[in-house]
This record gives sequence, C-alpha cells and structure tokens, in this order.
Amino acid sequence: MLDPIHISLLLGLFVGLVLAITGAGGAILSLPLLLFFLNLKMIDAAPISLMAITLSAGLAAALGLRNGMVRYKAATLLASFGVLCAPLGVWAAHQLPEKLLAMLFSVVLLVVSIRSFQKFKTPTLLIGDDCDDPNGCDDDEKPEPACSVNPATSKLFWTAPCTKRLILTGGFSGFLSGLLGVGGGFIIVPTLHSISNLESKMIVATSLAVISLVSMVGAFSYAGNGSILWPIAVPFVGATLVGMLLGRTLQSKIPSHVSLLMFGILSATIAVVMLAKTLLGFS
Repeated sequence: MLDPIHISLLLGLFVGLVLAITGAGGAILSLPLLLFFLNLKMIDAAPISLMAITLSAGLAAALGLRNGMVRYKAATLLASFGVLCAPLGVWAAHQLPEKLLAMLFSVVLLVVSIRSFQKFKTPTLLIGDDCDDPNGCDDDEKPEPACSVNPATSKLFWTAPCTKRLILTGGFSGFLSGLLGVGGGFIIVPTLHSISNLESKMIVATSLAVISLVSMVGAFSYAGNGSILWPIAVPFVGATLVGMLLGRTLQSKIPSHVSLLMFGILSATIAVVMLAKTLLGFS
C-alpha cells in the first residue's frame, strides 16, 4: 500500500497534467483530490491547494506579463483588496464546521463545471470577442461598460462605478480564496467580462496575476496558523510542477473545447461525489 508521500506525488503529477491541458483553473481539483485520497480535512487541504494555485497561476501570469497582456492598475486594485480579505477567509475557515466548508466548495466546483460546459457549447468565446449572433450584433445597442477602454490611449477610464466593482470583486474573490482554497478566477473573469470591454486574453492574464498573488497570501496565512502539512505539501506541489512540464506535450494535441468538456465532466463528478459524501455520509 502506498504511503501518503507517494500518494501526494501521484496526485501532484495528475493535477499538473490537468493544469497543462486545461489551464490554471484546473488547480481547483487539488483540494477534492487531497480530501478523497489522503483523507485530509478541508482546513489541511486548502493551503496545499493554494500553493498549487500560486504555482500554476504564477507561471501562466508570467507569460501574460511577458506578452503585455496584464492590465497592471486593474490587477493591482483587485489584488490589493484580495490580499486584505484572504486572511479573513482563512480565519473564517478555522471557525466554520468541516461539513459546511465541504458543501460550499462543492457548490463552487459545480459553478466552475457549468461554466466549462457553457464555454464548450460556445467555443468562439475561447478565441476572441467576435459576435456569434446569427441575427447580428450592434455595438451601439450595448450599454457602456463601467470599466471601458479609452480607444485613444488603450487605457481604462477610471470611473467611480468601475473602481467600486473592482474593489468588491477583489475582496470577495480573496475571501473565498482563503476560505475554500480556490483561486477566485471563476469570479474575476466573468466580472471583468461584464463590466469592461477588455479583450478576453487580457482579462484572463489579469485574473491570473491577481490569483497568484492572493493565493500566495492565503497560503502564508495558513502557514502563520501552523496548519500546513509540509510532508504532503512539498511533494504534491513539486510533482504538480513536473506534471505541468510533462503535460505541455499533450496540450497541443488536445483541442481546447475537448479539454473544457473533460474538465467540466471531471469537476461535476467530483462535486456530486463531495455533496453525496457530505450530506449522505457516503465513503
């Protein structure tokens, strides 16, 4: 029978492969896999998951920075309030019962899986912001977003509604990151899509930069409480990096819409199993 260190190595390799194929959002699977296969509590699995998210989102954000895709000011504002609220989430995680935390995480995972299925059905959303309405899309009919881009300078107009939405989004995603060990991209990305007219690739890159910073602070907060199982965390995170490097060879061979479908099915299955185990006591 495998010991916990070998199990964490295998899990890390698997998560790394999923990350390479599906993107940084795949790190959300770290926590349920650690719960299932190592019988960890949510409070123990969350910081390990945050470390994996920090690594994966950080590498992806670095590529975005190199290509000039990250919107620095928006990312700074989002990350600032995310960093402030992440320790509050960590504190709340230590106060809430294990069962409630598991139920909340299952709901979050279901939301992520639903978004994957939606993107699978509309693959054009993955490559740009072009209109896909057969009846036509009239940009003049769309209301001006709260955070619109100045066409002359390619910079955002910093209005009060824009600043308010970014502050609330950053704070809420940071709180959930600390509470459940998630990255928060499932909140940041759709919010930026709804309140701005930034290109999708800029939104994703900006979100990844925020996620990497906030997740790192969340992990440090858990470390400050002495609740990181380093004998499991170190091999898991290290194996995740190796799995990501190995998985890059598969990334180009699997179409993006297929990887989204695979990720959606895997996420939904894990979420349902977690709910069943939490509510019905299945083992």
